[in-house]
Amino acid sequence: MQNLIKYLSIIAFALALCSCGTRKGKKAEASAMPEPTRSFPKVEVPSMYTDRDEILSYRSEHYWTAFFEGYGKTDSTAVLGVKKEEVEQNLSNFIAGLDYIPLDKAQYCMQKMFMELEAAQRRDTSNHVYLAMTDMVAHYLYDPNSPVRDEDYFQPFVAAMAISDLTPDDLRPAFKYQAMASALNKRGTVAADFKFREKDGKEYNLHGLKADYTLLFFSNPGCHACQEIITQLLSIQGLDDAIAAGRLAIVNVYIDDDLESWRHYVDNYPESWHSGYNPGQTIRNELLYDVRAIPSLYLLDSGKRVLLKDAPSDKVLQILTTNL
Repeated sequence: MQNLIKYLSIIAFALALCSCGTRKGKKAEASAMPEPTRSFPKVEVPSMYTDRDEILSYRSEHYWTAFFEGYGKTDSTAVLGVKKEEVEQNLSNFIAGLDYIPLDKAQYCMQKMFMELEAAQRRDTSNHVYLAMTDMVAHYLYDPNSPVRDEDYFQPFVAAMAISDLTPDDLRPAFKYQAMASALNKRGTVAADFKFREKDGKEYNLHGLKADYTLLFFSNPGCHACQEIITQLLSIQGLDDAIAAGRLAIVNVYIDDDLESWRHYVDNYPESWHSGYNPGQTIRNELLYDVRAIPSLYLLDSGKRVLLKDAPSDKVLQILTTNL
């Protein structure tokens, strides 16, 4: 139900912006002229930047500047005169590039992207670039099915949406909630602790488990996508040895209330894993983690600091395969 409400909020946001897009400012004269399709502008890195990290940081910070400064039509086929498919590909490339710079810098780049987007919308209020780009960013970074989703990157962007005067007043609470939930368990912070109880009645705390890595796996009994992840994990060479040696702990947690179904299914999970349920559903009820879809994977280090948050399984498998 919560996912449905959020989805409907995004649909409502799109409809509301279509009806109020000409609310502020004057239409720029340049937009009245038909614009030819242009290519997405490439970032030119000044020659003074020679260090690899500085180059990557500069490119991410200025990735969208020339694009948002340009004019062009925004409709179902183009955004500011650039083909929609090309803009989407560049958004995907931009997100991939953020992985190579520090998280605080990446979040700053998302904030800067939003400010440049706002400026582009204000420059020509008849052009629905704000709607097009906010919808695209949400789809790529916040949709649970997106292979490049990343709440830490989305958080500063949606936080800015929540307070922008370009966002309809009645939709700000939904984006404020998303900003708050996306800030939970940020990468580099210590993951929220919680209790889980296994089938023999023994109760554990997440923080009480000792391992070089802890894979936190939110799953449901009989979930097909969960089973695919289980199969992928079991294919990792030396997985059981890593668990036995304390290099890895897998915490497989059920967070809903149908305990009868969980008890009937729990024996299907590998015995070397910690498979349990969350008593009192504190994870959901106290919003310790914003589990928007099942399955959901978090990878923690030995101090229970978050390395990966609600990450696609291929990212998790790559790190485990490399480090175990």
